[in-house]
Amino acid sequence: MKNQNTDDPLAPVENTIGLCGGLHTATIATINLEAYKKFYVEALEMDLVGPIPVSEDQKKQQRKLWDFPSDLDWETYLLHRPGVPGLIQIRLLVLNKETPSIHKSHDSRELGPFSLGFPNAAQDQLDRELRERGFSAMAPIQEGTVERPDGSSYRYIETIYKAPDFLHAVGIERMDGMPQLAPVDPKTKMGGPGYSAMVLKDSDEMLEFLEKVLDLELRADRIWETSPGSALGIEPGVSFRFSLVYAKGNSHNHLLFLDYKDKQFIPLNVAPRIPNRGLGMWTFETKNMDTFRKRTEEYNTHIVQNLTDYEDPVLGKIKVISLLAPNGFLIEVFEKQ
Repeated sequence: MKNQNTDDPLAPVENTIGLCGGLHTATIATINLEAYKKFYVEALEMDLVGPIPVSEDQKKQQRKLWDFPSDLDWETYLLHRPGVPGLIQIRLLVLNKETPSIHKSHDSRELGPFSLGFPNAAQDQLDRELRERGFSAMAPIQEGTVERPDGSSYRYIETIYKAPDFLHAVGIERMDGMPQLAPVDPKTKMGGPGYSAMVLKDSDEMLEFLEKVLDLELRADRIWETSPGSALGIEPGVSFRFSLVYAKGNSHNHLLFLDYKDKQFIPLNVAPRIPNRGLGMWTFETKNMDTFRKRTEEYNTHIVQNLTDYEDPVLGKIKVISLLAPNGFLIEVFEKQ
């Protein structure tokens, strides 16, 4: 069924609910808590909760679930935006010792988990405040246009900031009366995280996995080309596939994938998952774990761990399964009990 909304090309395709919801939690491993306080709390105005109590039995279960070594310890924190419920929350694992970094730099051609997106209604103001605090970006603010289903277009402005552990934080504002890509706080005009992105060299394989296993839908799939001053910070004239994947019926908490057509990627030296430092896991909620497990079997998915009775310190009492996406990224899926 085609999108019936003539204003917004990213509106839900139909009023159905899929097996899995949108991105619920993004998990980041780090050794530098202070850097996250300065960037996400002081600059992006998120709330930090923690350290959250985690029992030894819970950590034992988490080691299995996330394939952590027995000699690694950590404290758990939660970053969220309380004024805007339903956005992606960040589970921050502060490690007791250094692990390899998923990324070596902020170069936009590095493969693997790329960014968290922060839709807002005051991008000019956000950009000014971040730069005054000493945070840098991949490029100056970029303005672009997107075509609507009715043939008209709207403008957006975007900046990609350099966040801790070589992660990117995308500030983006849709203009010309368009709703933002995720809800924003009406008082502060801030929002997000509202989506997360990844750089892939085989987007077909990942998109099939998300459709066949998680029951998500490909809502937009375009070929774009970088322009002078591209927010990605790479040279102009580079074509890339730009794919957006949503949970059925959802309008935010989506996934975005970049696949450069010239195949000039920078490979990773380590697996793109926790406990390696950086953004290393996505968590989704399913409404039926039994059906989800059947899908993993049909697709011959690499299962890391399957827990049927587990009390998570952040998610509560759940059934949960962890698995690997085609590129080795860690995916966690839970059902509330």
